[in-house]
Amino acid sequence: MPVLVTGSAGFIGAKVTEMLLDQGQTVVGIDNLNDAYDVQLKHWRLRQLDGRVGFSFERLDITDRERLTRLFARENAFDAIINLAARAGVRQSVEDPWTYFETNVMGTLNLLELCRQHGVPKFLQASSSSVYGASTAVPFQEDADTSHPISPYAASKQAAETLCYTYHHLYGMDITVFRYFTVYGPAGRPDMSPFRFVQWLSEGQPLLVYGDGTQSRDFTYVDDIARGTIAALGLTGHHVLNLGSDHPIVLTEVIAQFEQLLGKTATLDRRPPQSTDVPSTWADITQARALLNWQPQTAFAEGAARLVDWYLANRSWARGLKTA
Repeated sequence: MPVLVTGSAGFIGAKVTEMLLDQGQTVVGIDNLNDAYDVQLKHWRLRQLDGRVGFSFERLDITDRERLTRLFARENAFDAIINLAARAGVRQSVEDPWTYFETNVMGTLNLLELCRQHGVPKFLQASSSSVYGASTAVPFQEDADTSHPISPYAASKQAAETLCYTYHHLYGMDITVFRYFTVYGPAGRPDMSPFRFVQWLSEGQPLLVYGDGTQSRDFTYVDDIARGTIAALGLTGHHVLNLGSDHPIVLTEVIAQFEQLLGKTATLDRRPPQSTDVPSTWADITQARALLNWQPQTAFAEGAARLVDWYLANRSWARGLKTA
């Protein structure tokens, strides 16, 4: 039976799909191809999957319960659902919280309910380090208090996590929730700092930096995230797991790394700190190591070099990608 990957044209979703296909799995991918960020990237990722044996794709929104119901009826059964479809981005969620809750909460509910109805045994859910808020002690541990989210995005992810536990409790579903930490890599999201810094440096544009640049992030390479996600298909019960590099990096050091790789000197456009930004993120990955036998394999220097190489190889069109 196939695995359903939602958000399969997304950054993490495309990589998870690629790895599942490499393992000989059959994958049904769905994505609504929305314009939350430049859709050219989503089409590029889909082209890398097009024609792969075992892969089929349908443009479908997880908030569309009627069409989702028809998909489940047509496929008859899935081995697992990997729900990577989401509205992501902290700052944008302040402007449009309704869309975030519709997709991240109601979309997740639609999938959980269809899993229950069709007896799908595994459900993997993408969450975010954003649920930890601004006052959680680092490194973040999964049992920390997450009741004080500081953005609608974080609140929507926390709500989806709660729904997942409810369905596990009521129906015994095997559910793993992943709190991803600042995922980066080739063909990454253009609204996140690694891609933006590479594009802006390459094209001689100022680098927009909020705050003084001393904030740190636990940047995690996309292949490591995908490997950890797929590994959880073997888990039973309910789990909430951090997936991060366990090596946070200060933003000014990130900029210096890209300056060195590109042979450029950045001009910084400094802006006031954002109220939705946390000072630091840092994943305690003890649980992922123990339960998944998982360890991040790609250091930031290596991952940053791969991102730069991808950008330069695709510069003819990537230079025009919107980063707002």
